[in-house]
Amino acid sequence: MKTATGIIQLFRSDTSTRLELIYADSGIRAGFPSPAQDYITETIDLNRDLIQHPVATFYGRVIGDSMIEEGIEEGDLIVIDRALEATNGDLAVCCLDGEFTLKRIRITENGEIYLMPSNRNYSPIPVKDGSELIIWGIVTYTIKANRRPR
Repeated sequence: MKTATGIIQLFRSDTSTRLELIYADSGIRAGFPSPAQDYITETIDLNRDLIQHPVATFYGRVIGDSMIEEGIEEGDLIVIDRALEATNGDLAVCCLDGEFTLKRIRITENGEIYLMPSNRNYSPIPVKDGSELIIWGIVTYTIKANRRPR
C-alpha cells in the first residue's frame, strides 16, 4: 500500500502450523536478578496466542517515526486484526483520503475524530467533514527487534 511517506509492507498470517516456543512461565525479572530456572517445560504457540482471527489477520512492517513515543519504531512488525471494530484509543492502520497511516484513534465527546501520532514533531490529524476515513485494521501486538543491526 502506497502512503505519503512510503509503503506499508503487509504480509498475510499463516496459522496452518503450530509455532510453539519454550518460555519461562514464572517470568523474567527486569529488576534484581533471580536464580535461573533449571527446567523450562512450558510452551506457548504464537499462532494461537497472537492471532484471534486468522483469516482477517495480517502482519505489517512499520515505516516512519510518528509512533516512536509509544516505542513503535521503523522496522517493527505489527499484528493487524481486520475483524475487530475500532474504538476510541485503538492503535489502527487507517486510510484517510486514500493515504495509509498508523495512528491512535481519538473520538471526542462531540464526535470529532482525530488520528493521533505519538511523536511531538507531528500534529494530530483531524478527520474533516467530507474526508473518507477507513479503519483498515486494529493493531493488536507490536513485535520488535531489540538487537538492531550494527
